[in-house]
Amino acid sequence: MTIQLDGVVVSTTMRTPGHDFELAVGFCHTEGMLDGHPVDRVRYCATGSAVATEFNVVTVDTGGRAPTPTPRLGTTSSSCGWCGSEQLDEMYSRMEAIPATEPMPLDLLARVPSIVSDEQGLFDATGAVHAAAVFDRDGSIRLVREDVGRHNAVDKVVGAMRLAGALPASGLGLFVSGRASVEMVQKAWAAGFGTVLAVSAPTALAVEAARRANLTLAGFARGERFNIYAPEKVDNA
Repeated sequence: MTIQLDGVVVSTTMRTPGHDFELAVGFCHTEGMLDGHPVDRVRYCATGSAVATEFNVVTVDTGGRAPTPTPRLGTTSSSCGWCGSEQLDEMYSRMEAIPATEPMPLDLLARVPSIVSDEQGLFDATGAVHAAAVFDRDGSIRLVREDVGRHNAVDKVVGAMRLAGALPASGLGLFVSGRASVEMVQKAWAAGFGTVLAVSAPTALAVEAARRANLTLAGFARGERFNIYAPEKVDNA
């Protein structure tokens, strides 16, 4: 699917069809492209028929208020993280630490993966997609999205919240079904989540970013066990 912001192509990614508008808005938000400006509308292929493009082009419109994005000539991977220090430097320069919130109970973090698994209908049918989910301190799963790309699943969650006026996600947690890369942490940071819980391991850069963001990062969440990588000291019992 190709994503345009005010008519400029900003990404082309492999995705699982469905919630396409959320994916486009979420990507623009987490990449800092909206720069705080509201989204006027989202539509398929602003330059022609949606049918002609097989619903594979989505345009996010801000009425030209968002900064003009730099066109991207390559393809955005749905699974791989960043590989350049320039992206890290840019992220740290434009994003402020998340305001402190009450930590999530540790026993809740242990239960979240099993709670989310009950709502992964596409995974149950295929065994081949990732999930991202929003959870609160009461253990309620507020939103679940699935996609072949774990980054896409997160963008769909963030886009849904952005379109619903529910950002920043203060006091909420983000569950991801795969590895916690630095890009996953960056997306959670951009959305204002205070906690990221991953089924697999985080990268060293993800841990560094989470600590800078004042974000709780937990990984290897399997069964009743998990590891906490950020902050370095945990007082929550």
